[in-house]
Amino acid sequence: MASSTSTLKLNLHLQQPNNRNPSSAQYSNLSWRRTLAISSLLCSTPSLITSKGDGKDRNLVVKCNAAATTAAVNLAPGTPVRPTSILVVGATGTLGRQIVRRALDEGYDVRCLVRPRPAPADFLRDWGATVVNADLSRPETIPATLVGIHTVIDCATGRPEEPIKTVDWEGKVALIQCAKAMGVQKYVFFSIHNCDKHPEVPLMEIKYCTEKFLNDSGLNHITIRLCGFMQGLIGQYAVPILEEKSVWGTDAPTRIAYMDTQDIARLTFIALRNENINRKLLTFAGPRAWTTQEVITLCERLAGQDANVTTVPVSILRFTRQLTRLFEWTSDVADRLAFSEVLSSDIVFSVPMTETYSLLGVDSKDVVSLEKYLQDYFTNILKKLKDLKAQSKQTDIFF
Repeated sequence: MASSTSTLKLNLHLQQPNNRNPSSAQYSNLSWRRTLAISSLLCSTPSLITSKGDGKDRNLVVKCNAAATTAAVNLAPGTPVRPTSILVVGATGTLGRQIVRRALDEGYDVRCLVRPRPAPADFLRDWGATVVNADLSRPETIPATLVGIHTVIDCATGRPEEPIKTVDWEGKVALIQCAKAMGVQKYVFFSIHNCDKHPEVPLMEIKYCTEKFLNDSGLNHITIRLCGFMQGLIGQYAVPILEEKSVWGTDAPTRIAYMDTQDIARLTFIALRNENINRKLLTFAGPRAWTTQEVITLCERLAGQDANVTTVPVSILRFTRQLTRLFEWTSDVADRLAFSEVLSSDIVFSVPMTETYSLLGVDSKDVVSLEKYLQDYFTNILKKLKDLKAQSKQTDIFF
């Protein structure tokens, strides 16, 4: 049976002058165009095209084109689904696994979309979730995962070795199209704080384009922008300090309000159950914004030893980014370096949370601080190291 669909095209033209003014009207010109068509379910392949000029007055032109299936008017009531049935996309990631864990603890029926992999995600099954194999880079595998699903929670992102647009743009557009066409009732999308203010960074620009695409799709949705994960600091700073290895940082005063992914998961489900938050944009941030040096100093104090810090000047990141743009096979490296450059500049990734806490009915005291999170980590890990050392001495018996 044919269904009414609309073709949505987002043309975003970005001009990058020498003296950038993010609020300037000439810097970002956003226009939307709709044309109606009649077709069957179609998850067409979107495109994101970047065109660069030469010289200092280079223009950056990004075009996000995609066909969005919208079913604003349901032609049939369909099969009722339980409000507790959710699909988590990106379930094996740092945030995704906490979303799964929280959902199961709160009694949801959890299905996890996981890419086929040599090492299966058995821990998700052990927790009680259902695992289905699919790949956002292969849109034809998506519809079957959405059968019987009420809510999609999308916390997926591409792997470092993949082109950013493959999963984060093309895959997400296909997922949103299919979710709309199959009658999914709610869609939760995790984005990046201030993604609308950094169109020069491909990942942030794609996140912003996806926000707009989701908003126009007609899906009942919640967009949540995030600043940073506390969990990421363990591998970046805590472990290297304990192992007396180099800790890499920059000389920029960037401040990031890191948040525990368990708190993010908890607040997400509170928002999910609040009908007044439908189609809203929320930003989650930790209690305090930290510089790299402040985080390292905190880790040194808790670990009881000094860090071997290797500082990378921001100027080196900029030079490396420009160099990698010269070669087609290193363009994706340049895209990711652009994101690193933003995180290494004089920017504060934080927002006041008072209004959000009030909206969600959450006490700010219940949100874990970075000091508490790292203190718990170092206390537990140092205790384990002490126990292992004691056990090893007991086995040192010579004859």
